[in-house]
Amino acid sequence: MIRNALLAAAALTAVVAPATAVADPIIGTPPPCVGAADLVGPTFNVKKCGISDVDQHRAGLESNGNAYCGPASLYNVLHYWGHEKDAPVGWLTTKVGNLDPKDPSDYSVITNSIWRIGVDAKYDGGTNLTNLRSAWNIATKPARDAGWTTTQGVISTNDSADFAGDVARKLNEGPIQLVYGRYKAGPTAGSLQRSGGHIVTVVSATGNFNGTTIQLKLADPGRALDSGQGNYLYTQSAYESLDVTLNKKVFTEYVPVKDDENTREDESMQPGTYRTVTRWELTGPRYVSDTTRQMVEGFNWFDMAK
Repeated sequence: MIRNALLAAAALTAVVAPATAVADPIIGTPPPCVGAADLVGPTFNVKKCGISDVDQHRAGLESNGNAYCGPASLYNVLHYWGHEKDAPVGWLTTKVGNLDPKDPSDYSVITNSIWRIGVDAKYDGGTNLTNLRSAWNIATKPARDAGWTTTQGVISTNDSADFAGDVARKLNEGPIQLVYGRYKAGPTAGSLQRSGGHIVTVVSATGNFNGTTIQLKLADPGRALDSGQGNYLYTQSAYESLDVTLNKKVFTEYVPVKDDENTREDESMQPGTYRTVTRWELTGPRYVSDTTRQMVEGFNWFDMAK
């Protein structure tokens, strides 16, 4: 009854003031995405439309996709190029441009595609940025065969003189894959130690060139409002753009020694090392932890042209 009353009120408004009614959005319909590519002046504002927000948690993937953030976030990147730029990206007869993550009939094929990206990225309980760029090269081979040129690279927070500006400039070319580490307290006071990580897709960025703060919106394959509920492993959750802030930090990182499985000795018992690193701390309403701090370490960037 409430819906009917709202529709009736909208109809009445249309009779009294048709110009206003036409401009009003339909109740319950999100506004269309409006892109931005402002790189002029001291500030920047970049937003990409047409990026998917696929879920990494899916039945059929190892551990229900618990560590498939890298492949899923790369699928989001490929979705942009396949749908917004009509690039023929994919594998054999599977073309990303023909798939709709919101269509239940495509769910299994997209799950298989995320698995395939994992194989190409040498998934071993997780993936890294280097191998994900190799997976990009494989998925974009059909485009190169059709006359497209493709490029990709990585930018580290430790190596970039203007990380904020690099995020904006590379996002303006296409969606980027951002990796952050989860850091816990290290052995000595004030030090931090990496205890895990996560990879997401950046949708938009605002801030200042050579600045120390960036506002981002993310398509995060690991965060969905229906996660853990009902048949979430068999359905695509609603798309979201999650708001986060990055702040530049310099701190001492403790790096433990990894055990070499090919030796008898347990090298992990040896004392680790300390180093000074530059990271960008990620905070946001959906990124709250009592035990770790989230520190951005770098990102993969991708571009295509024909």
